[in-house]
Amino acid sequence: MIGDPELLRSRAELMDIPLWLTDYDEAADPEPGKAGELLIAPVAMGVPSVPGSPDPANGPYVVETLKRAVQGCLGAEFDALVTAPVQKSVVTESGTPFSGHTEFLASLCDVDAPVMLLCAGTLRVALLTTHLALADVPAQINEAQISAICRVLVTDLQRLFDIESPRIAVLGLNPHAGEAGQLGSEERDVIEPTLEKLRLEGFNLIGPLPADSAFTPASLDNFDAILSMYHDQGLPVLKYAGFGNAVNVTLGLPIIRTSVDHGTALELAGTGKADNGSMRAALQLAEELALRTRI
Repeated sequence: MIGDPELLRSRAELMDIPLWLTDYDEAADPEPGKAGELLIAPVAMGVPSVPGSPDPANGPYVVETLKRAVQGCLGAEFDALVTAPVQKSVVTESGTPFSGHTEFLASLCDVDAPVMLLCAGTLRVALLTTHLALADVPAQINEAQISAICRVLVTDLQRLFDIESPRIAVLGLNPHAGEAGQLGSEERDVIEPTLEKLRLEGFNLIGPLPADSAFTPASLDNFDAILSMYHDQGLPVLKYAGFGNAVNVTLGLPIIRTSVDHGTALELAGTGKADNGSMRAALQLAEELALRTRI
């Protein structure tokens, strides 16, 4: 764990949870943890934290914890990074532009085309665009973007998930995938020609498909992942299917990174009512991916 020890102690006391913190020693051999014991690499907060009321003064603290974690992963000190939800506005208000973990981690790793992949069991939904206003999405539907994202998606489905020849369903941008140009031209003019070029290279890409029918059980049996054009096109379906147990995986990084499938839920902070199912799932998947890539 990378964070402020005093924050953890105060939260454990508030929630009446037994907690013993042990300073992380980089030189020590890894050992199985004991119940209630947590290794911590300390990073101090700027100001004390009030549950449910993030303070922009702690924005630099959030940034520093992420930098420390990424440095540890890049240096083979850590096997994987698992992140909790973050209040994006607080980091931005502190002076660091921050549209989300995915983009920020990519910048730390010097990666141009990270891919957000949400997993709920065998249902996997990747995003062509991530934290972007809907009005700005069409401009990002271009050959370079589609090609880059498809390449990362296929490569990491092979590398991380051991899928030899991933079958990718690519959604259209418009209703009915454009209805042959009657409801939009992006599918006809950009998406389909780009997919055809990639197919000639051996990529198994199906589409562009209408988003309203791609998620039927019969269709999903034919795909290893779905590529959605924008955030709220594919994720509502995935979260309906697996909310609380789904995992966010960032593809295209030189490190393994997983996270929860939900936001901060500030109204639940300090109440003991938050569901930790997705965090458990993120930890488990991070372990599985780390072990798989070691072999």
